[in-house]
Amino acid sequence: MGAYVMALDQGTTSSRAIIFDRSASVAALAQKEFPQIFPRPGWVEHDPLVIWATQHGVASEAMELAGIRFSDLEAIGIANQRETSVIWDRHTGVPVYNAIVWQDRRTAELCGELEAAGHAERIREKTGLVLDAYFSGTKIAWMLENVPGARDRAERGELLFGTVDSWLLWKLSGGAVHATDPSNAARTLLFNLHSGTWDPEILSLLGIPEAMLPRILPSSGRFGTTDPKIFGAAVPVTGIAGDQQAAMYGQACHRPGMAKNTYGTGCFLLMNTGISPAVSGSRLLTTVGWKKRDEPTVYALEGTVFVAGAAVQWLRDGLGIIRSSSEVERLAASVPHSDGVFLVPAFTGLGAPYWDPYARGLLLGISRGTSKAHVARAALDSIAFQSHGVLEAMQRDAATPLTELRVDGGASRNNLLMQFQADMLGLPVVRPKVTETTALGAAFLAGLETGFWESEEAIAALWQEEARFEPKMRNEERDELLALWNRAVQRSLQWAGDNL
Repeated sequence: MGAYVMALDQGTTSSRAIIFDRSASVAALAQKEFPQIFPRPGWVEHDPLVIWATQHGVASEAMELAGIRFSDLEAIGIANQRETSVIWDRHTGVPVYNAIVWQDRRTAELCGELEAAGHAERIREKTGLVLDAYFSGTKIAWMLENVPGARDRAERGELLFGTVDSWLLWKLSGGAVHATDPSNAARTLLFNLHSGTWDPEILSLLGIPEAMLPRILPSSGRFGTTDPKIFGAAVPVTGIAGDQQAAMYGQACHRPGMAKNTYGTGCFLLMNTGISPAVSGSRLLTTVGWKKRDEPTVYALEGTVFVAGAAVQWLRDGLGIIRSSSEVERLAASVPHSDGVFLVPAFTGLGAPYWDPYARGLLLGISRGTSKAHVARAALDSIAFQSHGVLEAMQRDAATPLTELRVDGGASRNNLLMQFQADMLGLPVVRPKVTETTALGAAFLAGLETGFWESEEAIAALWQEEARFEPKMRNEERDELLALWNRAVQRSLQWAGDNL
């Protein structure tokens, strides 16, 4: 048995590789950012070959940092940005177009047409998802219609579709394996939650040939091995999950009623609802959490905030008021509050519970005394405000009220933000010692399949609390801030509706 498990954590802005030992401690970590491509307003793309090159590079770098060989690995797990869609030639491996990223809004009009035609409720019943440009299905349809020759090639069986996990698995296996797991399949708008298979009716509606789609295998199971030409060893790939489901697993939210929020490019709040899909009355998503081999599927409720850490990146890259994202906490903490400034970072629309692709960002409450510190504070506040809206909706849908929120992701290290989040929620916010929970969840799923970790109970015992933020704000002050925030959000809704 190998001494380590590697997680490939392919995110929206960077590719990472993290090596874990049996105690779930990080033995080595390598990370590389890659370019974001914005061809038009509302369009977001990645180069799939750059995704692969950076992921391959950081995997090799992490091994060098750890001073081990690939033959020392017990297994590899993959966690990936979800919904981002890649189509490539099954023979040459060449992508037919850039990957269309989950944030991309180009198919909002198509979604509106499908909704107007009366398909939204049927799709929601089958998939648990709202009809939105966020998901993969309409992205695939767009590429088939707009990339010259793509539809004919797809119908001849020459093209393959995959979310990023499938693309990486195909590359790692030297083109031998075209597969995904239920947690990623459930984000495509093409997966029937009840049958656990691709849905023929929706495929026909969107004009997508089923032959393009990957096989659906358990999240913790045998996907295949890496081609020895890639890393010099045939390493089993035994775990795959979408990044947010992987984070929920890594946070040991293994029991119904437990919830986590990941603060990354966006915010993703997931609650374990057990082995039956929970229907949301608040426009949250019903989705797959994970599936272990020979066990029932675990489901979750999810609420998505499209722009969280991306708002901080905007402060850095768009406004230039900070040089690195790590500076934002110190700048924001230099003022006691935002002084009435509110940022609604609806740069690519708003997610749950609004689902408005035409909302756009607004900065309100500016006065002559407004400084860059107030804008930075408003940007951090916006992350907590948006997460509050999701959790409030989730609390309405959940049978069991939350007692705490487990947090992870890069921005969870920001103590100012975490305290404000606890104040807004009126609940304890708990940060674990290992905040790399997305990668850890992928590693856990991979290691559980091989026996590297013997049981889910053993995995849960490895989870340790690092910090707990208790709510301190008076209820009256919190309610006033939330009321102002909601007024600001209302002004952002449908802002670009007449222009798209």
